[in-house]
Amino acid sequence: MTQLITPQLVTLDQNLGDSPADVIRVLAGKVAASGRASEVEGLFADAFAREQKTATGVPGGIAIPHCRSAAVQEPALAMARLSHKVDFGAKDGPADLIFFIAAPDGADQEHLKLLSKLARSLIKKDFTAALRAAATEQDIVDLVNGALADKPAAAPAEAAPAAAATSTTTTAAPKRIVAVTACPTGIAHTYMAADSLVAAAKEMGVDLQVETQGSSGAKPLDPAVIAAADAVIFAVDVDVRGKERFAGKPVINAPVKRGIDEPTKMVQEALAAADDPRARRVPHAGPEEQAERDAEEKGEHIGQKLKRALLTGVSYMIPFVAGGGLLIALGFLLGGYDITEVADKVVVENNFGNLPEGGLAIYLGAVAFKIGNLSMGFLIPALAGYIAYAIADRPGIAPGFVAGAVASFMDAGFLGGIIGGLLAGYIAYLIGTWQVPRWLRGLMPVVIIPLLASIVASGAMFLVLGGPIAGLTAALNGWLTGMSGASAVVLGIILGLMMCFDLGGPVNKVAYAFAVAGLTAGSSDNQAPWLIMGTVMAAGMVPPLAMALATVLNKKLFTLNERENGKAAWLLGASFISEGAIPFAAADPLRVIPASMVGGALTGALCMATGVTSQAPHGGFFVFFAIGNLPMFIIAIVAGMVVSALAVIALKRFAVKKAVEAEPVPATASV
Repeated sequence: MTQLITPQLVTLDQNLGDSPADVIRVLAGKVAASGRASEVEGLFADAFAREQKTATGVPGGIAIPHCRSAAVQEPALAMARLSHKVDFGAKDGPADLIFFIAAPDGADQEHLKLLSKLARSLIKKDFTAALRAAATEQDIVDLVNGALADKPAAAPAEAAPAAAATSTTTTAAPKRIVAVTACPTGIAHTYMAADSLVAAAKEMGVDLQVETQGSSGAKPLDPAVIAAADAVIFAVDVDVRGKERFAGKPVINAPVKRGIDEPTKMVQEALAAADDPRARRVPHAGPEEQAERDAEEKGEHIGQKLKRALLTGVSYMIPFVAGGGLLIALGFLLGGYDITEVADKVVVENNFGNLPEGGLAIYLGAVAFKIGNLSMGFLIPALAGYIAYAIADRPGIAPGFVAGAVASFMDAGFLGGIIGGLLAGYIAYLIGTWQVPRWLRGLMPVVIIPLLASIVASGAMFLVLGGPIAGLTAALNGWLTGMSGASAVVLGIILGLMMCFDLGGPVNKVAYAFAVAGLTAGSSDNQAPWLIMGTVMAAGMVPPLAMALATVLNKKLFTLNERENGKAAWLLGASFISEGAIPFAAADPLRVIPASMVGGALTGALCMATGVTSQAPHGGFFVFFAIGNLPMFIIAIVAGMVVSALAVIALKRFAVKKAVEAEPVPATASV
């Protein structure tokens, strides 16, 4: 196995910049220069994206930026000892020892285990002291290789018995705690948190055993150990795999980094929870219920809960819609609008050896249309099913899907799916809170909850709610169909503003879901739903394209990172991914968002006024074949893009100028 670190990958006592981005970029360049990565920018982008999710600074003046990247061809470890410390987000201050771990997307288990072992070594004070005292790059390499080659310290699950043995000298019945640690990458923080928690527990005389759910694999805790535990610690940034194993145990939830920064406090909190009958516990229903309980304890109001459930439903619905909508558009392209009338007959009666009248194009068009149509048939059930899932976890999926199917059957549409999903989810959640005998608990999530919730929610849709909702949906569709002239333009402006208001957030998703939900009702005789879809898609493309253009028109107004993001925003915008503008909005929301909304409103108005349609729910310029009045689609987007780009440039210039005029400062401070 090739060495992870070489003297070429070590930088000693140099100033690499003032920010984590500066340091990571230099170290990414080192990795690429060593031939272990195909490009610097791709590796830097992946590593910095990971850094933005969770800061990688840890106590002791250390930072461990890390990532898995398609740009990495061979696992590498780059190290820098900085002459000018940089703040990587650790509570005790900036870092001077930086280890950059770069792993391929498909890194083998042995390499990942070595990288994990290194991360664990960095919490040992004698090891870090030796790193700071090393005189040469080779000394660093030798120290690191020594840490990797030594027999690894006892794994967390093995270290706990020692802790228990120690604790018997002070108490006859030591408390027992189990823990799970996990981070998104699963290379460094997962294992450092585990070792920190074990070390803290050992000092306190507590028996603590840890399951690390990292990239190098996870060895599940023995069920007997879990059963005997007094409390559970989840130091995680991702969902815990097999969380139901800990059901009923008092639990402490925290980000994985807290397991490194404050292990003693977390153990103390777990001990307190073990003795508190009112302590939060791991639920039987699953992780989403726990998330809801956590939110309730933090004061989350009903509107926030509903928003989270609706966004979950929409996010799971989109894959059904995206593929289905594109296939329907392809069916129209190959077979014409009349394909809707003959598709069923063609796909049943014909094949490649028996082509229908019209030939291969009609046959392929019918097949594409039918697959897309069947996919779109899952739209409302999927929406309802995953709304219910967001509320009640897995026991809510079946009742939600059934309620959504009932809504679809009764022509209650998008609104029926939302109401059916909410109803099914909350009924499933309430049933899940029932106190039942122990022998019945195993049947609750797989039989009793889905059965009763399906009966109640779907029964209510059939008997009470479905008819009125269907009537409201029909009235809404009739209003949309009859829109023309000024009213259509006003709707275009509203949709454009919504799409650009929060760039993929709740308001954006409401507008998008509204457009997608009506897409199946579109036809050559009723193109209003296609008009709305075209307007929403075009307006959603404006913000990232506008920010990309702005970085070209006036580079000095944007940071180096923003200019790099601007390059990616061209493709993201062209693909209808509004989130491509988020880095700009996050850095300067008061200028970027209003500027984006101005351009989006213009694009929406132009699309509605000129009859731009889209039969595809996603894809941007890449689904040109599904766009009606393609020239105006392009013109409307370009117009909005230019207006937004000029607006954000003007706002940035104006704001800077006013700030200087209003409050004169010394020249050195204004630079």
